[in-house]
Amino acid sequence: MGNSRLKWALNHHDQLLMGNPLYNAQINRQMLLETWANLGRPRAIGIAWVSQSELLSTVKSVAKTLWQDVKIYDIKAQAKAFNVHNAYLNAEKLGVDRWLALVAARRHHSGHCCIVDCGTAITLDLLDSEGSHLGGFICPGLTLMKQSLAAGTGSLPFSVESFDMRPANCTEAAIYAGTLAAAIGLIEQVVKRQPIDCNLILTGGDAELIGQHLKLPVTIETNLVLRGLAIVMDSL
Repeated sequence: MGNSRLKWALNHHDQLLMGNPLYNAQINRQMLLETWANLGRPRAIGIAWVSQSELLSTVKSVAKTLWQDVKIYDIKAQAKAFNVHNAYLNAEKLGVDRWLALVAARRHHSGHCCIVDCGTAITLDLLDSEGSHLGGFICPGLTLMKQSLAAGTGSLPFSVESFDMRPANCTEAAIYAGTLAAAIGLIEQVVKRQPIDCNLILTGGDAELIGQHLKLPVTIETNLVLRGLAIVMDSL
């Protein structure tokens, strides 16, 4: 459950069956009841959430209505688990989405990794070949950068229109190219500063867009966080 969308899947015999993501602003109790009414009873439900607590309460209430005494797990980041060593001094302060992406990267990729979640915020986390989390970076995501320009200035507009990545001849195109270039520059600089080659893994809603402009080999895994959540749930 992210800042913008709720993503969900069924984990069936180690296969993720993806459901359609739901935008947080549109979610209500009736929508969730209709979305999940015909799924059948799950063995358990794992929730990884960074969004508002009101939405969490709604999701849990719907789950209890549909499946009564089903076990629900609130997943948190840990100091050490699944062969990953968390770099944060206070382990649970690491966003659970970032933690689960690290868990999935450790399970499914080898060597030194840079995991980039291109969502409402852009997060980068470094993981060495021994499973040690080396820390990370956070900056606003593409939409949030555009929104901050519109909110913090008197004349810069917010637009969802797409443009080319080149010097612009209108303000909307300049903002599009500038915010995208900022994200690209951050990622390329972080990877460039690593002492050894690393696997660059992108996830999140803007992963495809950002990935196609990077001058680096990149792997796109849009469901990396849910893959990590499935790994954790299989252990419970």
